[in-house]
Amino acid sequence: MTKEITIALAGNPNAGKTTVFNNLTGTRQHVGNWPGVTVEKKEGSYNYQGYKVSVVDLPGVYSLTARSPDEVVARNFILEGKPDVVVDIVDASNLERNLYLTVQLIELEANLVVALNMMDVAKSRGYEISTDHLAQELGVPVVPMVATRHQGHNELLQVIIDVFEGNITPPKIKPYYGSELEAHIAELEQVISQDTELSHRFPTRWLAIKLLEEDSEILEKIGVKV
Repeated sequence: MTKEITIALAGNPNAGKTTVFNNLTGTRQHVGNWPGVTVEKKEGSYNYQGYKVSVVDLPGVYSLTARSPDEVVARNFILEGKPDVVVDIVDASNLERNLYLTVQLIELEANLVVALNMMDVAKSRGYEISTDHLAQELGVPVVPMVATRHQGHNELLQVIIDVFEGNITPPKIKPYYGSELEAHIAELEQVISQDTELSHRFPTRWLAIKLLEEDSEILEKIGVKV
């Protein structure tokens, strides 16, 4: 019996997300618009070892702060579409900038895989990256890739299945924001957890952080007037 999986591709602009999307889906893709906005929506599919995998290519964004239509679309799909696995395409030659989005995806408690792309560019610049150490620090599997050469492609296919099936369960890492902020986050988490509707819709820690940030879109979603 064929199992169906939905994965979302996330990543910064120019990190190689389109190349990974094309490598995965080939000609089995189509383009439309996200409902209510003029942001392009790309979808495709592939079959692998008895799995039918639907691939949603999210807009390229640097963060999920919902200050632009692209960020709103990406964040809402992860929150409300609840993809089985999120693949974060990271430019290995520009880790500091790219990992900002990765941390936000971790906060969203997505079933995350980091595709560490452009390893050849990183190497040419003299960077040495321990993918095992990075995976340990992030608490998610990391697959080194050179998407333009299909390097790491088969490994990515397998890791997606392993994450979906629960065969890879790295320890979850929570970004630490200092004792004062963490105390406020914990206090809000406790309040949110008592509301079954809210705690079902949103990860409680993530929602607590968004409330502290006074995120206008999230405040509107939960019915708080701004």
